[in-house]
Amino acid sequence: METAWVAAVATAGGRVGPAADSADDLVRHYAEPHRRYHTATHVIAVLRDSAELADALGLDDVQRAVIALAACAHDVVYNARPGDDERASAQWAREALRMAGLAAAHVERVAQLVLTTLTHHTDPDDVPATALLDADLAILASAPDTYAAYVSAVRAEYAAVDDDGWRTGRAAVLSGLLDRPRLYLSEPGRMRWEAAARANVAAELGQLTGTS
Repeated sequence: METAWVAAVATAGGRVGPAADSADDLVRHYAEPHRRYHTATHVIAVLRDSAELADALGLDDVQRAVIALAACAHDVVYNARPGDDERASAQWAREALRMAGLAAAHVERVAQLVLTTLTHHTDPDDVPATALLDADLAILASAPDTYAAYVSAVRAEYAAVDDDGWRTGRAAVLSGLLDRPRLYLSEPGRMRWEAAARANVAAELGQLTGTS
């Protein structure tokens, strides 16, 4: 993760020294003890999957670097507070990238990509954003054992929520996902993950609501 961050800063025109300092901060954040799913392992998976989508979508080196920076930063602040976490992560990215000397347009582009993870909606014509968002949701299409481990890890991050509250909140999230005309915004993402993700999400929702 830290190597990807520094390399992406350099590709986007920034300075390696300050980037290395902020990479150390990234590592510290993602190693926080309250995290179970939103760790460096998740970031590495998003980096990998978004890079593969970027290849399929024909994105250039700078676009790929901006996506990588957003992938690294998108959960850097994580306290299981949707909305607040994404906004704080975007601000962290702004400050770190300004210190690294990136052009203002690149800084704001990374921050805006981070903010798209708040709703997971974007203009389908915003190809870099579709690559990031699809990669962030790739876990939904994983094998059953991996999917179950993901759900368990997210539940642990919401340990302060009682079981009834968890079931209600999680069911609302899953229903919202299934109500979307498509979970994945890019064609390569849909081809790879749509069918498996819908099956996993529907199965989990059935378990939560007793309709499976």
